[in-house]
Amino acid sequence: MSEAKCLYKVSFVNQGQVYEVFARQVYQAELYGFIVIEELVFGERTTVVVDPAEERLQTEFEGVKRSFVPMHAVIRIDEVEKKGQARISDLGDRVTAFPGPVYTPGGRSS
Repeated sequence: MSEAKCLYKVSFVNQGQVYEVFARQVYQAELYGFIVIEELVFGERTTVVVDPAEERLQTEFEGVKRSFVPMHAVIRIDEVEKKGQARISDLGDRVTAFPGPVYTPGGRSS
């Protein structure tokens, strides 16, 4: 797959829900602990059948140049051949929270 045609499916947790979006660029941010998601890809608005979940995502990210997502919120990043359906689903019990920090603030050890 050529660099210009790369497409990524990114799944991440946001306010108790799992967001699955498609983007052309995903990379580590200069802002420590975040990844950047750029050039989000959505379905055509000219299609007859409109998916309400995808339309909600498209409205939420309208006008967004790039999104910074905390690394600990990312569930999975896949490089895919073609775009699927962007969606928002409930977190439920399918995802386990990433463990907290291993260190203790202030230099105290456990």
